[in-house]
Amino acid sequence: MITFIIRRLFATVLLLIIVSMITFAIFFLLPRLAGQTTYDLAAQYVGKNPIPSQIHAVEIRLGLNEPLPVQFGRFLRGIVAGETYSDGASKVYCPAPCLGYSWKSQQPVWPLLTSNIPVTLSLATGAAVIWLVSGVAIGVISALKRGSVIDRLSMATALAGVSLPIFFTGAIALLLFSFHWHLFNVQYVGITQNPLQWAKNLVLPWLCLAFLYSALYARLTRAGMLETMNEDYIRTARAKGLAERTVIFKHGLRAALTPILTIFGMDLGLLLGGAVLTEYTFSLHGLGLFTIEAIDNSDLPEIMGVVLLASFFIVIANMVVDILYAAVDPRVRL
Repeated sequence: MITFIIRRLFATVLLLIIVSMITFAIFFLLPRLAGQTTYDLAAQYVGKNPIPSQIHAVEIRLGLNEPLPVQFGRFLRGIVAGETYSDGASKVYCPAPCLGYSWKSQQPVWPLLTSNIPVTLSLATGAAVIWLVSGVAIGVISALKRGSVIDRLSMATALAGVSLPIFFTGAIALLLFSFHWHLFNVQYVGITQNPLQWAKNLVLPWLCLAFLYSALYARLTRAGMLETMNEDYIRTARAKGLAERTVIFKHGLRAALTPILTIFGMDLGLLLGGAVLTEYTFSLHGLGLFTIEAIDNSDLPEIMGVVLLASFFIVIANMVVDILYAAVDPRVRL
């Protein structure tokens, strides 16, 4: 097991380097191929009506006039050990992990990202717990009660959850529970400030986001359980006299969890990179809303920082899923 984890860690580091190379190429190589010069790129840092000397100073300070391999090396070094930007007259140190400076605010991108991470982390983890528990539970019950009223009702609800977008269910939830009945106030409060208020203010976003995902998990769990419960080893377990609860949860559900772990890692990783529609619907300023503002402002360093951070979350989530695979199914370690 330790050897398997070490192999996955090495593969994860290699994958992160490859992702950073592709991201860097998208944001710095493709504009050059499209005809944009380093002077045009530096001009976006200066502001309105810049003079050529200001643009040239920024071009030198950020190293935009250097070859792309050198820029990429500085970029990786900045992430690991920080980077010093100099135009010859002044120096600015960007501590690690340095993802560059925002074109709009002229501030390091990393602190801007970290200030929005708690909102997205709170939203994603809370909703993930709800949709995972409810989706798997509903799927198991539907599989065991196949063809019953409970099965048909739960699958109809799951179909509605998959079909209805978050900006529709979120708007209805806000209209009813926040504006009409005044039961919930959707305003982010730090968990360290007031844990109860933190949870109460996120109930609506959690439920709306979980409703969307739990529907898919319920359908997948139901399909997996229906297939698993008809296997020969399940009949053998029952013939040995094992309790039905042991047969269902230890043998049936454990085998059906493999596809659930796959999509859970991907879904959680994507959400940690920014739940764009949910944050926009409920006006929660996390990474999703931060991304929308960065795109509106054409702030390339901020967009690049979000892409790298989201990629990091997805890669790490997949690594965790692989390790959980090995725990659930020992054959994966081979």
